[in-house]
Amino acid sequence: MTRITPLRACALGALSLAALPAHASLLPPELEDGLANVISWVALIIAPIIGITVFWLVHILPEKIAEKRRHPQVKAIQTLCLLSLFFGGLLWPLAWLWAYTKPVLHKMAYGTDVDDTHGHGDDAAAAPAEPAAAHPAASKAPEAPRSSLAESMEVMQLRQKVAALEAQLAASREPPKGGDV
Repeated sequence: MTRITPLRACALGALSLAALPAHASLLPPELEDGLANVISWVALIIAPIIGITVFWLVHILPEKIAEKRRHPQVKAIQTLCLLSLFFGGLLWPLAWLWAYTKPVLHKMAYGTDVDDTHGHGDDAAAAPAEPAAAHPAASKAPEAPRSSLAESMEVMQLRQKVAALEAQLAASREPPKGGDV
């Protein structure tokens, strides 16, 4: 081990007294305080506003998708999106899946899986009408619902036609009358 001599001790003491004061930052203290104020404003005010806005925009995406796809249950999807905001986003995946599903029961009831009744009439009127042959699925869809009086009249006419055809069929099957065997 080396011994520290009194001369070395005096030299180290003089160097330690002559050292410049140390700073934790490369910036001057006044500029450092200003930067700290800016960072605190961003962290306390601006970041939460941006976070809440992004959270809200993400949570209304299923509603916007349902409107774009003309989903017949847009209002229910909108309600689920609002509920999801209050439940911290737990219901959001359900709203997302619902917006992308085809409403099978609605199609069975109304013959279509899109909603043309609420606010989408302008889009349908602006689009040119295409022939039914261009859309094979459209040709298979049942007709629009009619009034019950028109349906009952049509049913009566069809029953009369069926009765007439059954009478003709029965008449053609009867053996001829007379002595000929």
